[in-house]
Amino acid sequence: MGKTLAEKIFAAHVVDKPFGETWVLKLDAVFCHEITTPIAINDLVSKDMDRVFDPGKIKAVIDHVTPAKDSKTAEQGKILRDWARRHNIRDFFDIGKNGVCHAIFPEKGFVRPGYTVIMGDSHTCTHGAFGAFAAGVGTTDLEVGILKGVCAFKEPETIRINLTGSLRKGVGPKDVILKVISELTVSGATDTVIEFRGPVIDAMSMEGRMTVCNMAVEAGGTCGVCMPDMVTVEYLWPFIGPDGDRAYTTKDEALADFRKLHSDADAVYKRVIDIDCSGLEPSATIGYKPDQVKTIRELTGTPVDQIYIGSCTNGRIEDLRAAAAVLKGRKAADSVRAILAPATPAVYAQALEEGLIQIFMDAGFCITNPTCGACLGMSNGVLAEGEVCASTTNRNFYGRMGKGGMVHLMSPASAAASAVAGSIANPEDL
Repeated sequence: MGKTLAEKIFAAHVVDKPFGETWVLKLDAVFCHEITTPIAINDLVSKDMDRVFDPGKIKAVIDHVTPAKDSKTAEQGKILRDWARRHNIRDFFDIGKNGVCHAIFPEKGFVRPGYTVIMGDSHTCTHGAFGAFAAGVGTTDLEVGILKGVCAFKEPETIRINLTGSLRKGVGPKDVILKVISELTVSGATDTVIEFRGPVIDAMSMEGRMTVCNMAVEAGGTCGVCMPDMVTVEYLWPFIGPDGDRAYTTKDEALADFRKLHSDADAVYKRVIDIDCSGLEPSATIGYKPDQVKTIRELTGTPVDQIYIGSCTNGRIEDLRAAAAVLKGRKAADSVRAILAPATPAVYAQALEEGLIQIFMDAGFCITNPTCGACLGMSNGVLAEGEVCASTTNRNFYGRMGKGGMVHLMSPASAAASAVAGSIANPEDL
């Protein structure tokens, strides 16, 4: 019987099977940020277990409240900063060098096909776009990962999503994943890996694939994965080729190795779902669950108070280009405040070089430093009670971006069009 990609990764990393369906896996990387990791650090210190399994495999960043907004967030940053120094964690990204965790870590080449990765963050599933098994975990699992370099998981089942057809102009990866979540529902993929396949995924950049995998957790998925291919090789080549760690001599060699991870033709899936994407339209969430989705056309004219473009879902250069293409020569409506947060300093610098930042500024956007603080109502774009935001983030729970606030999740292009209109608007109409 054939194996899925996830099953192959589990088999290659298993350390123990202590009971039932539980697999203890060796970890290739443990990612950390200043919101969840300080709790784990303090607990380890209190137990006289202030150690790390391998400082080279731990990557840390301050990304939610940056710079600190008050004494509490300053203390969180200090705990992480002091810990990184204490254990010689060289890949620590402090203020000025930091960015959104799920953007900066792939950007630095820290995720490779076949890896196992954990982080105390639910959207760690983003990194499955590289053909890795990457999962968000709780504090106890994070502590064990930091200390021992292992983590326990249930043996994975996989749901395969075949995305067929082709995307029409104006429809992007965010629209695709909103469609998938609406089909699966918020609990339809609980405790499973979602495998994204088909020509729509094949045609996507790594940035697009990260957007899709990022929201696998919104359907309950442990991880979302794509098959690593030449797109993956090209993205990683600066890190895995002759100018990097020389893991591979040629791109074809890397591709051949990555293909060994592909799910076998006779692999067994929990479910297989076919979705023809040819008729997809720009879409957005309604209500307070990410599976409640309507087309932008159905929501046109819905009032909004704030536009937010950024986050680990849609803050990369491809996203900024899509939004800027809509905004060029136009201005945000006076009735809304519009915010852009490039996901990393590199994205910010590239957007400056390409003239995108000027387009956003000319349109009346506030440009902030790289941060994911607004997404969970911590900084740089918190909503007041009763306010509504058209956002490129990934979660629309009640009060997510601020107590009593409402969030409509949508693509960067749709968010930009909504900024111009002052209400939810279809980018196709502009």
